[in-house]
Amino acid sequence: MKVSFQIKLFISLVLFFSGLFVLLGVYYYKDVGRQLYQEMSARAKIQAEEIAIIPNLRQSVADKDIRAIAQFMHKVVAHSDASFIVIGDDKGMHLFHSVHSDVVGKTLVGDDNTEVLHGKSITTIRKGGLGISLRSKAPIIDDAGRVIGIVSVGYLTSYLDTITLGKVINIFIAAVLLLAALFIFSWFFTRSIKKQIFSLEPREIGLLVRQQKAMMESIYEGVIAIDSELRIEVINQAARKLLELSQPTRELRGQTIDEVIAPVPFFDRSMMLENDTHDEICRFNQLTVIASRVRIMLENKLQGWVITFRDRNEIDTLSAQLSQVKRYVDNLRIMRHEQLNRMNTLSGLLHMERYDEAVRYIQAQSEHAQELLDFISSRFSSPTLCGLLLGKAARAREKGVELAFDPLCQMDRACRLLGEAELISIIGNLLDNAIEATQRATLPHEPVEVLILLNERELIIEVADRGIGIDPAIRDHIFERGMTTKRSGDHGIGLYLIASYVTQVGGSIEVSANTPRGTIFSLFIPETGNVPRPVPTLEDQNYAT
Repeated sequence: MKVSFQIKLFISLVLFFSGLFVLLGVYYYKDVGRQLYQEMSARAKIQAEEIAIIPNLRQSVADKDIRAIAQFMHKVVAHSDASFIVIGDDKGMHLFHSVHSDVVGKTLVGDDNTEVLHGKSITTIRKGGLGISLRSKAPIIDDAGRVIGIVSVGYLTSYLDTITLGKVINIFIAAVLLLAALFIFSWFFTRSIKKQIFSLEPREIGLLVRQQKAMMESIYEGVIAIDSELRIEVINQAARKLLELSQPTRELRGQTIDEVIAPVPFFDRSMMLENDTHDEICRFNQLTVIASRVRIMLENKLQGWVITFRDRNEIDTLSAQLSQVKRYVDNLRIMRHEQLNRMNTLSGLLHMERYDEAVRYIQAQSEHAQELLDFISSRFSSPTLCGLLLGKAARAREKGVELAFDPLCQMDRACRLLGEAELISIIGNLLDNAIEATQRATLPHEPVEVLILLNERELIIEVADRGIGIDPAIRDHIFERGMTTKRSGDHGIGLYLIASYVTQVGGSIEVSANTPRGTIFSLFIPETGNVPRPVPTLEDQNYAT
């Protein structure tokens, strides 16, 4: 049967403290006995030496007046707690015995009188007439300095053991009461521990900690857990990377959040206590992020907060890519809508039996479309790129702008360094910008010229328009995120994406004026993969309107 952690802990505590009490009891029993023997030895010696110097007793012993000795010693015995008091003469014979008066005249028992008869006090444990006893003997010395007798004061070891046992019993009773209190404490303590660990077993806690650590490190977003005092408890690797923190996690743990992230309103304690927040745009140090803050509550008591955040630029980039896909789908919808209109027109002519006009209409519509389709399909091997160019051409015609493809256009294979998704994003953004710039110019709208050429050395993409050009006030910042001259919509990311994709593969961008008006964007993406072309900085590039 599997025993729970609470029962294991309770039993362990009880067994440990019970064993500890047993060891302490044995030690205390021996220590009490030792101390009692020392105390009784000193007491017996003092009594023996004090009795030995009593003048009346000394005189009676010198005269060997047994009756006088007995009368005097009975008074002394009445005031002593000794088990026995014995008086002997200088020959080792009994003159008085406090318990057995019939031994008077007989030899002292124990064979330990030699040193005493030489004038030395001794303390020994010997077996006498009453049994084993602790006894102290002192010499009785007359005025001339001669040993004339012996005083022996003793305590039976059985009496000492009885005293020791009484003390130990008292301690044992206190220990039992303490042990009972310990049982109660251990039970409630283990219940409290179990409650705090949510009834989990140690193995489950260890597994949970490992899972939490793995999960925290696998989260792409930055995660910081702080306690109610705003001290960092947990921070994952993504958060350290986003905030460019070089310290290891163990050093960051315990620091206040203001020591790691420069103070911002997002970490204002009054606001944090008031409510949680989601997807709030903040600035953590030098990074613009989208952050969320959620309180951690346990039994309606605040334990801290969990902060999650992500680089806003990444979200904006993803949004721009999705917008590009949306525009690509929109182009296909426009082509479908335009084709339906043509089919409806043709159907009407056929119903009116205007066959000659229908034929001329088909020829007129298909001639340009077929020419463009043949040109694009013959010059570009990628179906996705062909679909994009056809869709952009149809969209441009709807807006009154024509796309003019350079006869040198040629891309019969995929670019080695640039992925198809990035290529579609670059060309799509360039064409959208050129079409919109041309549309905003005065009529008549001149065509947007397009060159896409892949040779052995590099991929060249060039889009030239006769639009409104680039405002000189922003010409040095057109590739920065959020910079735009458009009036509405999701803008300010297209050129940033283009610059990001091109520089990542070691390419370069040139922007120049298209006299008398408009702009030419020229992109050069290396194909050989040897030494990349140097990427001009904003200051080095020739950005012109």
